[in-house]
Amino acid sequence: MEQANNEDLTAAAVAAIAQDNTTQLTPEQIAAAIKKEQLSVIDYKMVTFSLADKDYAIDIMKVKEIAKAGHFTYVPNTMPFVLGVYNLRGEIIPIIDLRLFFNIDVPERTNNNALENVLIVTIEERTFGIVVDAIDKVVGIQKSTIQPPHPLFGDINIKYIYGVVESNNRLYILLDIDRIFGAKTEDDEEDTPKQDIRPVSHAVNAQENTVAPVAEKVAEVAAPVEEKKARKDDINYKFVCESLKSFRKFNISSVNEKWTESRFDEWEKEKGEGKTQLQNEGDADAFIKPFYSRCNGTWWTKEYADAVYKALPENSAKQISVWNPGCGKGYEAYSLACLLKKRYPNARIRIYGHDIDLLSVSNAPLINLPANVASDWYAPYTTKTVNGEATFDKSIKDMILFEYHDCVNTNALPVVDIIFARDIISFLPLESQNKLIADFGEKIKGNGIVILGDNESLVGKDKWVEKDTGSVKAFSKQ
Repeated sequence: MEQANNEDLTAAAVAAIAQDNTTQLTPEQIAAAIKKEQLSVIDYKMVTFSLADKDYAIDIMKVKEIAKAGHFTYVPNTMPFVLGVYNLRGEIIPIIDLRLFFNIDVPERTNNNALENVLIVTIEERTFGIVVDAIDKVVGIQKSTIQPPHPLFGDINIKYIYGVVESNNRLYILLDIDRIFGAKTEDDEEDTPKQDIRPVSHAVNAQENTVAPVAEKVAEVAAPVEEKKARKDDINYKFVCESLKSFRKFNISSVNEKWTESRFDEWEKEKGEGKTQLQNEGDADAFIKPFYSRCNGTWWTKEYADAVYKALPENSAKQISVWNPGCGKGYEAYSLACLLKKRYPNARIRIYGHDIDLLSVSNAPLINLPANVASDWYAPYTTKTVNGEATFDKSIKDMILFEYHDCVNTNALPVVDIIFARDIISFLPLESQNKLIADFGEKIKGNGIVILGDNESLVGKDKWVEKDTGSVKAFSKQ
C-alpha cells in the first residue's frame, strides 16, 4: 500500500484517507493530524512570562498592558511582596513582585532605578502592576487543552494555579490571577478545571495569603444556609436585596438581615407599597444610609468614644493585640489607640490596621488632626509638628501597624484580644463573610471580643454570643 508522508494532514483528511485502502497512516501521523485540527480553533489567548526559569501564563483578558517601569514609591508597613506604588499616566497603582509573593528567591536590588518587567492587570475594577523575570509573548490555544494541575505540581500553592497547558513543546503554568488578588467568586469557580485529589494543607509558603482549610469547610457548609434566610416569600424585598448587591455589593446574611428587614419596612412606608424598587445607585445609597455605624469614616465624638470604652473588657495582660480590618484612612485605628491607651495604661498595645485602599494605608501614618478635633477628647494624646499642626504623639503612632491587606485572605496575625471590624462584613460576598467570621473564631482569644457595626450581629453564628456592653455591639465565643 502507498505510504502517506504528509505530516500536515488534518483530521478531516484522516477520515478521508481511512476510506481508501491504498493509503496507510502511521500512528504518529494520525496523532499529529488530530493535534493540528484541535489547535486550528483558537479560543483562548494567554500572555506568557517566566519566573525562576519556569514558564507561566495568565489570561490575556486580564492584561491591560505590558510595560517597563521603575522608580516605584516605597510604602511603609506593607507586605514584603508590595514593592510600592507607581504613577501610571495619572493613576496610582500598587506594584506586586510575583516572585516574592510565591516566595521565589530574588537577587538583591542594587539599583533602585532599574526598570522591571511589569504586567499591568485589571481585576474587577482594580489595577495592579506585577513584576516578573521576563515577558515572552502572546500564545493562542484551545481552552479544552488546559489540564488541571497535579497537587504536587510546581513550586507555588496549587490554589493559585488555573491549569497547565502545552504549546509548541513548552509546558505553561496558567495562573489564576483572580484568586491571587482575592477576587475569585463562586461563579468563577465553575470555569476552573476540577480535580479530585487535593493536598491536605494549602499552606505551602509562609509568604502566601492562604485560606485555612477549616475556614473553607465552614464556608462550604454555611454559604447555602445564608441564602435561605432571606424573606423569599416577599418579591419586593427580594428585589431590593438583589439591587443592593448589584449596586453597592451589600450582601444580605444573618449578619445584617434583621436590620435589612426593618429598613425595608421603613422604606416601604416612605415610598409606598409597590414602589420599593431601587432604580439606581442613588436609591441604593439612600436605602443603606442608616446602616452605617456612628462616626464611620470620621473622627469619633466623645459620646461614641465613651460607648466604645465601656465595651472594652477587663484585661490585665502586659501585651494586648488588636485587629482592625477596614481601617481606611486611619481615623478608626487612631481613635481606638487613644481609648486603649486610656483603658490599659500599663499594657504594650499593638493594633494591626488593614485595608485594600493602598493610598489610605500609605498616608495614615502621616495623618494630622483638625484643631477642633485635637482640642476634644483626643487632646492628651496629641502633639504639635514643626509647622504647628496637631498630630498624634509617638506613643500612639507606635501602637499601629498599617498594612495593605485584604481581610478575606488569611494572614500571619497572632491571636488577638480585640477585633474591631465595623461595617465590613456586610459588603463581602456570602462565602467571604463566612470565611472572615471563621477567621475571627481562630484569631480571637478565649476572653477576647469582636466589635461589629451598630447594625451587624454574630448572633446565630456557631459559638458566638452577644455581650451586654451598652450601645456598642460586641461578641465573644461561648
